[in-house]
Amino acid sequence: MKRKNWHQYFMEITDMVASRSTCDRAYVGCVLVNRDHRIVSTGYNGSVAGNPHCFDVGHTMRDGHCIATIHAEMNALLYCAKEGISVKDCDAYITHFPCLNCTKALIQAGIKAIYYKHAYRVDEYALELLEKNKILVVQVE
Repeated sequence: MKRKNWHQYFMEITDMVASRSTCDRAYVGCVLVNRDHRIVSTGYNGSVAGNPHCFDVGHTMRDGHCIATIHAEMNALLYCAKEGISVKDCDAYITHFPCLNCTKALIQAGIKAIYYKHAYRVDEYALELLEKNKILVVQVE
């Protein structure tokens, strides 16, 4: 068997992480990886800890979005914030292109590259911010 490259390896892991999502509107996974190719954190779409899951009680919808759900990228970043783990200069592997708010959070946290599989609701301003901040963005097939 041929050895997978790092991008294939981490993108496959995002799919496994996404399988834990508790909001069935989108199964999204995020893996934050440091420069030594070590996983720093993972996150998936889900409700605030201790609260009911969307697939159990339904969605709390506002303006076409489920507002009960914390996005995968935010869950990965918030775990690091809670535990005091730096994500500066890390890469983010994500099943879907990040929404505008997650894009801003990833930039602000010091993420240097975003690798994603699905071009889902790609926001033009998110692309502009990523370019302005010199964040590498690559769609991995």
